[in-house]
Amino acid sequence: MKSMEPVLPFDLMLGDVRAGGLTRALHRQLRTAIIERRLPPGYRLPSSRRLAEALDIGRNTVIVAYDQLVAAGFARSRRGARLEVSMPEEASRAPVTAPPADRASDTRLAAAWRWPVDRMVYPAGLPARCFRTGVPENRLFDHDIWRRLMSRALRNAARLPFNYGPAQGLPELQDAIAGHAAFVRAVVCRPDDVIVTAGAQQAFDIIARLLVVPGETRVAVENPGFPPLRAAFAGAGARLVPIALDSEGLRIDLIPGNVRVICVTPSHQSPTGVVMSSPRRAALLARAREIGAVVIEDDYDGEFLYDPHPQDALQTLDRDGRVFYVGTFSKSLFPSLRLGFVVAPAWAREAMVDIKRATGSHTHGASQATLAMFIAEGHLARHIRRMRPLYAARRNALEERAAAHWGDLLHVLPGNAGLHLSLSIVDADMAVPIFALAARFLPGALPLSSYAVGDVPPGLCIGYGGVEVDQIAGAVRAMGDAMRPGLRPAPGREWRTQQDSNL
Repeated sequence: MKSMEPVLPFDLMLGDVRAGGLTRALHRQLRTAIIERRLPPGYRLPSSRRLAEALDIGRNTVIVAYDQLVAAGFARSRRGARLEVSMPEEASRAPVTAPPADRASDTRLAAAWRWPVDRMVYPAGLPARCFRTGVPENRLFDHDIWRRLMSRALRNAARLPFNYGPAQGLPELQDAIAGHAAFVRAVVCRPDDVIVTAGAQQAFDIIARLLVVPGETRVAVENPGFPPLRAAFAGAGARLVPIALDSEGLRIDLIPGNVRVICVTPSHQSPTGVVMSSPRRAALLARAREIGAVVIEDDYDGEFLYDPHPQDALQTLDRDGRVFYVGTFSKSLFPSLRLGFVVAPAWAREAMVDIKRATGSHTHGASQATLAMFIAEGHLARHIRRMRPLYAARRNALEERAAAHWGDLLHVLPGNAGLHLSLSIVDADMAVPIFALAARFLPGALPLSSYAVGDVPPGLCIGYGGVEVDQIAGAVRAMGDAMRPGLRPAPGREWRTQQDSNL
């Protein structure tokens, strides 16, 4: 490792960083140095090329780490100058609480927790209506109906003896979820196949505990992919195997034969938005059968598929009992509800219920009862019918405005579903100034690198669930206007399209 003296006023400790963790380690150490004011506001960071040469690491690693600093407000780009350190107001007021430097070697911690949890980092103080992913529209939700049903659930609960409730979930909610999953995604299941969870994250945690032998089990994950899912399996001691994507979804040809679990978001890949093609779904199930693996299908926003004939869920196509289908009501209703579910294969169900009972069986009973009534009385179906065209219109507005105002700099990635849209940045050298503009005009949008293990091509993930069409149009236009002419490619320069290369 080369000396850092010529480029920064302190050393960066990257020599013992695990493979795939250089970007996170570099970003974390730079961010801590800014918070501790070892890099004060106004300090000009070395160019990505110079820092990469000094550290003897890839330049893309530095570019991604810089992107994340810009997106979180810890650095800003100025025309004709190097990145300049800045300090978000909330961070400037917060006390310094950097983790101990020896956390990685502290044997009191289980090995999986000696490194910071893999997570997306949003700037503090985001406005209520912002471009953060996974945030649904709240103003069109029928709060009066929900309050009425919740009052009924609480009255009913008050007449029952005090108890913990069934670990698998209230029977009436299991029944409602089975009907909902069958109607929306043609998922074939009985009520007893459904395990109610405290959101999708508890579902991932239970499945990881069920399937992972610490230090041995290899789990294939999409790259880029959903960080909380990776964290659940890493926390259980799995050996993660990041798998690249292309325009049809997960690259099946890259899945090693020693993988025992495959995690996918086939209906709307998180975060790129790619929809897994029908041949690729068949190939995935065939590969899982060939190597003896199971598949975790995270259908986190399956209610909002805008194609007239959406692809079948993997669980629908499964004939071998290999697919765990995970759903959530965070996108179709609201995140703070914290209710999700797993449609589990018969061989796994009893053990999963035992795990939930042992690690935290409680899932709020009144919320379960309210949701069961909300579904059974048809309110959820009506809400989805009302929201689907609204979200589709917002997606179309974002896609059309992006093509009009950013078309030569960013390309929309394929996909037609959900509450977010992703774009690739055509020229990696433009990534830092583009992220600086995104942090200013699209609060809550994140670099695709925030979802990745190691280096991925630069891009931007933008949520549109909680913003109006006029707000989308204004923000995209303002960001396009701020893109100075010198930022744009020279006339006649040709760019690769997304279809010409892997994501």
